[in-house]
Amino acid sequence: MSYRLFTLPQLASYLDHSVLKPTATLQDVLNGAEVALRFGVAAYCVRPIDVALSAKLLAGSNVSVATVIGFPHGTSTTASKVFEARDAMVSGARELDMVINQSAMQSADFDAVQDDIAAVVESARDVEAVLVKVILETANLSDEQIVTACHLSMLAGADFVKTSTGFANSGASVEAVRLMRATVGESMGVKASGGVSSLDQAIDLIDAGASRIGLSSTEKLFEEYSQKVQ
Repeated sequence: MSYRLFTLPQLASYLDHSVLKPTATLQDVLNGAEVALRFGVAAYCVRPIDVALSAKLLAGSNVSVATVIGFPHGTSTTASKVFEARDAMVSGARELDMVINQSAMQSADFDAVQDDIAAVVESARDVEAVLVKVILETANLSDEQIVTACHLSMLAGADFVKTSTGFANSGASVEAVRLMRATVGESMGVKASGGVSSLDQAIDLIDAGASRIGLSSTEKLFEEYSQKVQ
């Protein structure tokens, strides 16, 4: 069975199930890991404080542990981001979703933006097969700035560009994802996140060029899927 040409395992392979709210409880983290395992998503994205536990809960599975760096504003110093990245990897994270230096981006200090990303990328290379995703916060950028941020992320050696933290005024849009994919081509992944709450919205973003979808409403999405294929 499939919906819009996606089987259930195919859809799951695009998803990063996320538990990132600052008020999320221990039980929320435990429940999130269970959801990630039950549906076999690509990654479980958690706060840095939850990485070690999540790595234990997901040990032996194909679900990667992801965490956020410089989250949610990107205004930590580069040294702080590098420390966060290294600490997260020691605890078991294998995907790092770092927030771009938004102040430097708005100030057109592109060297600072690129250097900030490159420092995290370099630290990630100390551990085999760790992915670095750069959160651009596209809601705060013009189309021209989105293109520039994508180029800077490529030059810095990142693996993905990502739309949003989920903490801005708006999140992922088909237009932003399409622009990001057109800019990076097939050289990088594109992750759409922020406000993704329905099955059709997720598939629209995939059709626009997203190779990952970040969301917290994973169970709801699969409930919709089950209803669609009945």
